[in-house]
Amino acid sequence: MPFLTPVVPDVDPQEFLQRPHQERIKFLSQFWAENGFGTQKMVHCIYIVKLLVLYIGGGIAVSVLTSDVGGYFDYGAWWNEPIVYQKLILWTLFLELFGLGGTWGPLAAHFKPMTGGILYWARPGTIKLPPWPDKVPGTAGATRSPLDVVLYLGCLAAYAFPLFTDGVAVANPTGYGSASYDLVDPKYFVAPIVLLILCGLRDKILFLASRGEQHLPVLIVSAALGWGALDMEFSDFVIAAKMIIVAIWVGAAISKMNQHFERVVPPMVSNTPWMPKALKLKHYKNFPNDLQPSGLAWFMAHIMGTLAELAVPLVLLFSPSHELTIIAACCMVLFHVFIISTFPLAVPLEWNVLFAFIAVHLFVGFPAEEGFAVTDFSAAWMLPVLLVGLVFFPILGNLRPDLVSFLPSMRQYAGNWASAIWAFQPGAEARLNELGNPAKNQIDQLVDGMGYDPDIAEMTLQLTLGWRSMHSQGRGLFSVMQTYLGERYNDYSIREAEFLCNAVIGWNFGDGHLHDDQLLEEIQRRLQFKPGEAIVVWVESQPIPIASGVQEYMVYDLALGIVETGSWVVKDVVKEQPWLPNGPAPFTVDWRAEVPAGDAAGAQA
Repeated sequence: MPFLTPVVPDVDPQEFLQRPHQERIKFLSQFWAENGFGTQKMVHCIYIVKLLVLYIGGGIAVSVLTSDVGGYFDYGAWWNEPIVYQKLILWTLFLELFGLGGTWGPLAAHFKPMTGGILYWARPGTIKLPPWPDKVPGTAGATRSPLDVVLYLGCLAAYAFPLFTDGVAVANPTGYGSASYDLVDPKYFVAPIVLLILCGLRDKILFLASRGEQHLPVLIVSAALGWGALDMEFSDFVIAAKMIIVAIWVGAAISKMNQHFERVVPPMVSNTPWMPKALKLKHYKNFPNDLQPSGLAWFMAHIMGTLAELAVPLVLLFSPSHELTIIAACCMVLFHVFIISTFPLAVPLEWNVLFAFIAVHLFVGFPAEEGFAVTDFSAAWMLPVLLVGLVFFPILGNLRPDLVSFLPSMRQYAGNWASAIWAFQPGAEARLNELGNPAKNQIDQLVDGMGYDPDIAEMTLQLTLGWRSMHSQGRGLFSVMQTYLGERYNDYSIREAEFLCNAVIGWNFGDGHLHDDQLLEEIQRRLQFKPGEAIVVWVESQPIPIASGVQEYMVYDLALGIVETGSWVVKDVVKEQPWLPNGPAPFTVDWRAEVPAGDAAGAQA
């Protein structure tokens, strides 16, 4: 893979764009299997520099140099100081909410500008998505107001302020390590908690972009440590922090016990810049004609992935041996380093560095056998409260994925996502620029911002369709779309919704709930598309497999609303090739609107 130039499909772009959609998807899915996005290595170097300099270098600086824990390079003095752990959490929250963490840059379809985040969320008039506008007073409306901007900037300031404060000493009664440890003053966590919740109630984008589902519990436990009536000790804080990260690991592992995840690993590995092409192709049964996951892909997904992410954290939590704890912590560090090295499209690099550090800091720094086990809570109320609090949303979200984002459900990168694709009539996509966002739609970012030839830009952007088709829900989405549009299918421009969403709201992490009918209604309110100009096929996540074997979809015409609902059986779509050589995979139409003559976009028979 060249350093300065991307690997591009070996085909004439004009000829390629004349092919039927499904032929293009076949070509692009085969290209992706060999080359991934084909991104030039210079782009990966930019991410590495950002990770090393801004996140790690900057995080160590603001965490160590503002605390009495030794010098910057004196790692042995501060690696197990809990104030460093707390400040790294705050530093991560700040960067994520600012827009410089995950979902940043060209690998997340932020081409120019490369940052979404603050460019959108500090700007009145942009789109916001309140989670319960009809249930929480004062949160209705999808237009960002000056109050929303003030709350957003206040939340950033609340994350930043404690980074530059001195710690307060908290006694350590266990007898292991120091007699006391410095922690961030608990009262400084109140403002971040309150403002994150307020921002989240007015705009779920901000809560999810902060990764609030993972970091808010740490903020709450940190604040509770200063509330004398709760009778918490230092060891309670450490044990609670252990339970929080183990719940995240274990929840993610359980969510990967499905037919979707083994179809995530091959395209993820194919996008890895350092991996030899021959090893990438070993993850497919018989490249180029059979892109089903191979036995190696199944092993990487369910043994090195699912089983490891389930078993090793439990070893860390219950290990009676310090040596075993060190081995398990090293395994989790390697687990996260491997994910970083693949540069997954949501690019959650900072998150993985943080979790690798936490694995060592909490479990090696404060061993279970030295008074930091789950059986060592001094405040008896903490264990049941934590257990209920940590499993409530994952259980609800896996049983009723329509009610909970896949992030609080702990289904990150499990392959079981709410997803969508869009179809635009010629010229309709350009109307998204009328939203007045800081970034144009992706095709115009590539052409106007990056200087791409329009045909090359189009082919580049359609690579994301090849990527989507390699995942389980892609087969279903394309099956429904081509059936609904019928003979007009090849007249439309098809777009992958996750990437399109980034240009509309400034962020996306694979969660289809960020571009569901709530967003579609607001786009239509502002742009007034005509019937048939913009069609979306959207699918909900599959409920936990023991509860359901189907995924439910809708077809949404922006001018007409929902025009069709139905479902497909997961086992029917996963057995198909990405390009659907046997025609659309089977699905069931449960309801179809009676669209007036002339308004129907496609076949309604």
